[in-house]
Amino acid sequence: MPDPVWYRSLYWRIAIGFVATLAAVLLAQGFVLLWLTDRLVGGVSSSPELLSSTVAADLSTALAANPQLNIDERVREQFGHIYRPFLVALRDGRTASNRPRGLPPNFARAVQGRMRAGLPLTGGGFDPRDGRDGRRGGGRRPDWMPGSGPPPDAGRPAGGGPPDGPPRGDGPPRGDGRFAESTPILVGDTDLGLVAVPIGQPPLFVAVDELGPTLIWTGLLLLAIGSAGAAALIFGPTHMRLRTLDQAARALGEGRTDVRASEHGGDEVSSLAHTFNRMADDLSVRAAALASSDRARRQLLADVSHELMTPLAAIRGYTETLAMPDLPLDASTRQQYLGIIGEETQKLEDLIGDLLDLARLEGGGGTLTIEEVPVKELFRRIGDRHRPTLHEHGVTLELDVKPADLTVRADGQRLEQALQNLAANAVRHTPRGGKVRIEAEETPEFTRFTVRDTGPGIPREHLPRIFERFYKVDAARSATAMSGSGLGLSIVQAIVERHGGTVTATNAPDDGAIFEIRLPLAGQP
Repeated sequence: MPDPVWYRSLYWRIAIGFVATLAAVLLAQGFVLLWLTDRLVGGVSSSPELLSSTVAADLSTALAANPQLNIDERVREQFGHIYRPFLVALRDGRTASNRPRGLPPNFARAVQGRMRAGLPLTGGGFDPRDGRDGRRGGGRRPDWMPGSGPPPDAGRPAGGGPPDGPPRGDGPPRGDGRFAESTPILVGDTDLGLVAVPIGQPPLFVAVDELGPTLIWTGLLLLAIGSAGAAALIFGPTHMRLRTLDQAARALGEGRTDVRASEHGGDEVSSLAHTFNRMADDLSVRAAALASSDRARRQLLADVSHELMTPLAAIRGYTETLAMPDLPLDASTRQQYLGIIGEETQKLEDLIGDLLDLARLEGGGGTLTIEEVPVKELFRRIGDRHRPTLHEHGVTLELDVKPADLTVRADGQRLEQALQNLAANAVRHTPRGGKVRIEAEETPEFTRFTVRDTGPGIPREHLPRIFERFYKVDAARSATAMSGSGLGLSIVQAIVERHGGTVTATNAPDDGAIFEIRLPLAGQP
């Protein structure tokens, strides 16, 4: 499986997802901050004059209805959300503020002192920290007061009346020297007190007190939501696929070789799932091969036991007959029995030899001696070997090599053994008057050996199993054919596969069987 595309990589998904989550959280916090800022400093809190007028009007109405009104509770209920601090001072000594900690030091004492003395809320040399008028002739304004201004009575008529001209707007410095904007609280014609709003922005800690907890809890909430969203979007699918892979691995460990993990996603988890599935496929193939090998082993034991018991039973029966002292046997009968015992012994020896030979070939034992083998000479030895049997059965053998000087790189003895077995099998199943033809030719890809006979052929249902050990179809092919050990074709297949070739069995269109061996040319796999 190729490496994941970078944007599908789990590493980049985590990195991009983290950055996107962080950006989304910061953006959401920014919107919350703007909303809180507009809520706190917007509206009536944007102007000291407007704020003082609004609060004074509300309290005038409330006190007219209830002179014993708890003004502190009223202020908190109606104006607790206002960011700019203000002070309500009644002439009976009651005071209230929406943000007491936001007022300048001794602001309440200064306002009450001036209100009792009938003085305006002017700056000049007035020091609210001690509550006195304290005209010190050009004294320095306190730090909390906005800017500096002219003497406190500048621009006022004698008697301390209000300054000439219309009231000025908000913002330092004030030309009239006021340190606060005030509006009287009137119930009818009665002056009950005033509402004083300090000029200038409130101290920073007021904003911290107001915005801090909200921003902290909002930030934590947004962080939790962002983390949960990132976990669901980034790690959720990966977690599910990892759990699927874990379940598949557990099932594979329990022996279920049919389980597979999901490979979709295109990231590192998909690559791991692909590797796991490939391993599971290999294990499945090996498990199937092991089960097949075990079945073959059991079948081989049963077949070997059966094949060995037949000659052994014959040998034992004739031996016991010859050993019976009370059974008179003439010399010819005794010699016949001994001949049968010899034949069965030879058959038993051949069977054991074939079994050992097949075991060495299939187990990789023994070393092949690869050399240039002249095919024409190889065919001559095959003809010499089977000439007596061919004459006895009235079968004709034809040999054809193309080209005549064809050679093949192989183990000469093993290749001859394979062709001898095929030739013997063809002669055994060819009726009298039939023909066996062995051909060899070279193609650009391989060297082909073909053994044909004119017998009844191989039934179609038996073709897939023709190379199995001890598998015989003699009854189907020829009722008069002598049975072999059942290992000859298995040995042929083992020899050819050791040479890297293939062997197949088919039926000719005009009856007869065709066995074909293909051996790769020198230098080809």
